[in-house]
Amino acid sequence: MNSTTRNFEAANEGTDRATVRIIAPGRLHLGFLDLAGTLGRRFGSLGITLDRPSTVVRMQRAERLSASGPDAGRAVAAVEKAATRFGLDKAVEVTVESALPPHSGLGSGTQLGLAVATGLCLLRGRDISPREVGAALGRGARSSIGIGAFTEGGVILDGGKKRGSDAPPPILSRLPFPENWRILLVYDHAHQGLSGPEEVKAMEGLPPFADTLAGHMARLAVMVALPALAEADVDYFAAAVGEMQRLLGEHYASAQGGRYTSSSVAEVMDWLGARGLRGLGQSSWGPTGFAILGSPDEADQLIREARAHFGDRPALAFDCVRGSNAGARIEWLACVEQC
Repeated sequence: MNSTTRNFEAANEGTDRATVRIIAPGRLHLGFLDLAGTLGRRFGSLGITLDRPSTVVRMQRAERLSASGPDAGRAVAAVEKAATRFGLDKAVEVTVESALPPHSGLGSGTQLGLAVATGLCLLRGRDISPREVGAALGRGARSSIGIGAFTEGGVILDGGKKRGSDAPPPILSRLPFPENWRILLVYDHAHQGLSGPEEVKAMEGLPPFADTLAGHMARLAVMVALPALAEADVDYFAAAVGEMQRLLGEHYASAQGGRYTSSSVAEVMDWLGARGLRGLGQSSWGPTGFAILGSPDEADQLIREARAHFGDRPALAFDCVRGSNAGARIEWLACVEQC
């Protein structure tokens, strides 16, 4: 039983209460393993759940559907879709306390959708799994990393989409992210990654993905990255992730203007690489870049130097975060006055 299922069962004991609050973690998508799918399954993904940033929503029953806060429009759309799919009353008030930056590579749409749809189910007393919710919302079309981050956390490997199936890919492995490791996040607030029709067009226009490349990617993930993670060997894990990212960056270069979507993030990655770091990359279509680090001291020193070195770039921002080994957190709040 995963952490969010336990939270869900505990939360259902309090469905007579008026307000539910859900904290859904962001994630890094480290790349697809097989874009060709010649063996019958396409994509396959490796990803890391983050302790921050996160999406936080607060919901309560109401006379009509309303939403406020960042990404309120997307929250309303998710409630409406879930209500229609599961036959639920959509009359709830949604307050988005915080949202992941949209189209930044951190899974903002999936985490917001899962949070508000799960909140609706809880308020209506329905026990519907996040996987079912994700499928109803059209999430997991290529990857289940976002769903895995919401349900379990940790480092997640999914098995790709089966040909002819609309179901989200199965999660094959979930391992904890070592407590002592850190992740440097590099944001470019002046840029957004591809999404929607532009993303679909870009995916369709990519060059062929050779079987030899898919085989190499799968070996890097399963025979290097995951064993290194199990043994808490940050050097081998970072090297595997960095090599996967290099290969995928070259494959996507024609669609995103280079190995990185943001030229500013690319400069930071080059600066980090010149310092000998190997676990570098871009999450999904970016623009968020990352570096895998082996200790808090290394991370603290590096973020200080990065902020000083790139202090003249107001759109660039840096954060040092942990991996999260738990899924979304569900809280029932005490009734407010209008209860």
